[in-house]
Amino acid sequence: MNVKKRRRLAFAVALLVAASGGTWLVLNALGPNVLYFYSPSEIQKEHVRPGVDFRIGGLVARGSVIHGKGAAVTFKVTDGKATVPVNFDGVLPDLFRQGQGIVAIGKLNDSGTFIASQVLAKHDARYMPPEVEAALKKTGRWRAYADPNGMIKAKAGL
Repeated sequence: MNVKKRRRLAFAVALLVAASGGTWLVLNALGPNVLYFYSPSEIQKEHVRPGVDFRIGGLVARGSVIHGKGAAVTFKVTDGKATVPVNFDGVLPDLFRQGQGIVAIGKLNDSGTFIASQVLAKHDARYMPPEVEAALKKTGRWRAYADPNGMIKAKAGL
């Protein structure tokens, strides 16, 4: 191997080591800030560990909303196949209601109840958070229909 080839090989190895180190640094820095999204079915299937922050999405199960003392509220989130109980102590969005698509941020406790730190609801009659829509499509609970004007819309059914 001549000097020129040896220099090229050393440069390629150094570039590979630098790229690997940079990737490791970026992933290490982002790690605590990444919030994964799970549907209720995925939580049961993947056995999410208690105490790990993530987002849960689905529909607020009908008849599950219970208002407690102060701003405490308990409800269940479902994707049609599985249901996860949620506890939230705070002000719910104005659009929060039963049968509504929501995304909540928080963590599971040891008993399997999701302790939400934030609850987000859809912002108009046609919007569904993309993660919730994908989870509902996966479970077969998402149906498209045409409104009287011929526009294709979709709705979630329980």
